[in-house]
Amino acid sequence: QVQLVESGGALVQAGDSLRLSCAVSGRTFSGSFMGWFRQAPGKEREFVARISWFAGSTYYADSVKGRFTISRDNAKKTVYLQMNSLKPEDTAVYYCAATYYLGRPTVATDYNTWGQGTQVTVSL
Repeated sequence: QVQLVESGGALVQAGDSLRLSCAVSGRTFSGSFMGWFRQAPGKEREFVARISWFAGSTYYADSVKGRFTISRDNAKKTVYLQMNSLKPEDTAVYYCAATYYLGRPTVATDYNTWGQGTQVTVSL
């Protein structure tokens, strides 16, 4: 069993930066992708970014491309989401997810394991 624990969420001002962390524990992860999703109140859980665990290739939602960067530290078994130029519309609970999917996972149902989420609030 793989466990994911997000951290780093905070209340920040528009234009600020924030880095979220996702620590992977349990048995060594042998999946394909790690992803970040977010969900605002009353809205669907939406894809933010993903990274291939082995190749390190990344993919971003259009809404965050150029502002967010997903990365990983294999030694620390941690995935990060660096968020710059934050906007109020980025306010949401951010979730880390893992999958063994062999395609191009960009929807929540493509992912198997989820963290508990961390709140990010961006004020004007």
